[in-house]
Amino acid sequence: MKKILFATGLTLILSLAAVTVFAQTESTAHRIPKWVSDYGYWVIETNTHTPKLNTIYFYNTDNELVYKEKVDGVVINLKKRKVKMNLKKVLDQSVITYNKTKKVDENKMLVAMLVKK
Repeated sequence: MKKILFATGLTLILSLAAVTVFAQTESTAHRIPKWVSDYGYWVIETNTHTPKLNTIYFYNTDNELVYKEKVDGVVINLKKRKVKMNLKKVLDQSVITYNKTKKVDENKMLVAMLVKK
């Protein structure tokens, strides 16, 4: 009787451990940050000697340049979530505009207005 209870208890504990391990790996594997856009990506070009002069390039998913802006006088801190969310807004807006006009825009001050708020 003790062997049956021991075997049942051991099986139950191992099955619960296996379920929790699989549940944890599944939920963390598909998490994408909210600041990542479905429409494309952005690249910031800066220099350590002139941190307040940045050039930001926005690309669509086909790796085509859709918008370019030079931001002068502001240090862009990419560690802040709000900055990344603002860059996502500009990217989404730029890709939609590019899809309508097929024209690359430059320096419309979209990022500068959002960063200086």
